[in-house]
Amino acid sequence: MSLPFRGQTTVSLSWNELTGAVGDSATVLPVVVAVAVLTELSLPVMLVWFGVFQVVWGLYYGVPISVEPMKAFAALVIAGTISTGELVVAGLLLAVVLLALGTTRSLGTVNRYVDDTVVRGVQLGVALVLLETGVGLGLSDPLLVAVAVGVVAAIALLGYSGQSAFAVFVLGAGLALAETGVPTPAVPAVDAMFMLPTMTLSVRTAEAVLAQIAVTVGNAALATSVLLADYFDRDVSADQLSNSMGLMNLVAVPFGAFPMCHGSGGVAGKYAFGARTSGANLILGAGYVLTAFLAVGVVAAYPTALLGVILVLIALQLGWTGVSRTDDLVVVAAIGVLGVLVNLGLAFVLGVLLQQLRARL
Repeated sequence: MSLPFRGQTTVSLSWNELTGAVGDSATVLPVVVAVAVLTELSLPVMLVWFGVFQVVWGLYYGVPISVEPMKAFAALVIAGTISTGELVVAGLLLAVVLLALGTTRSLGTVNRYVDDTVVRGVQLGVALVLLETGVGLGLSDPLLVAVAVGVVAAIALLGYSGQSAFAVFVLGAGLALAETGVPTPAVPAVDAMFMLPTMTLSVRTAEAVLAQIAVTVGNAALATSVLLADYFDRDVSADQLSNSMGLMNLVAVPFGAFPMCHGSGGVAGKYAFGARTSGANLILGAGYVLTAFLAVGVVAAYPTALLGVILVLIALQLGWTGVSRTDDLVVVAAIGVLGVLVNLGLAFVLGVLLQQLRARL
């Protein structure tokens, strides 16, 4: 089924749009479930917000744009480096920064100071934090981890290695369902939507914002703008994307949402799995909301060892992205290692300073 939209775009609800939606959810759901299991945030509430903004931005931009969790924030809160209260403040601070950058059309200037090497280094640092956390969780049940590794190997042999994290996620969901039984519909708890009382401002909050902004500017704004032009011939500027990310986080983070962004990986995932219209966003948005009303009992029973495997797989994919797309591996590795040994915020600042120093020599 296809519907006209804005006189220039067709919204399709075809099979390709459904598979495209699945391609985007493969990296979102494992991260969000891990956050729900290991923090105070509510999975149903987070899923509702992801569903709402999948639909909102899909219709606004008229393309299968992504709405994903911010990976640096996810790594830090899953690892316990920042608290839920610090995450809320960090999400709001970053929202204000993104709105300021987008409104003043400053991303071109920022990009001159935060080059690709710094972004890749921070990506590697985030990957190493996720890897460390994932290994720790996996040690809770080595036998189950061995089963998951077998699933990953089988998926890879079938030629679908990119879906290995999602396959392990489905395995964990199946085990959780086996323990809890078929879930009954439940309305998300209203009190889980009010996160303002938990807000905490600290040095770690600022460090988290610095770490995330490098990835957001490079990956969620600049790279996503390029992909939307390449894949869908749509002129969406990085500043527009910055504004929409700032707006949705300013609106949603105080009410239980996990900080969200437009990731280029999600756009590529939707496109690779067949999505060509914002119909994929409508399907995925509806799917998230439906899951939110069924997921309460299942998430509590989700095996943490499998979350560890999922985090390791995501870390390996993110880390490979960081090291494989740079010509300055030494600097990228140095920023990444510093990020996991000290903190990502300091690694980001030192990376920018090093870049500027080298440019002047």
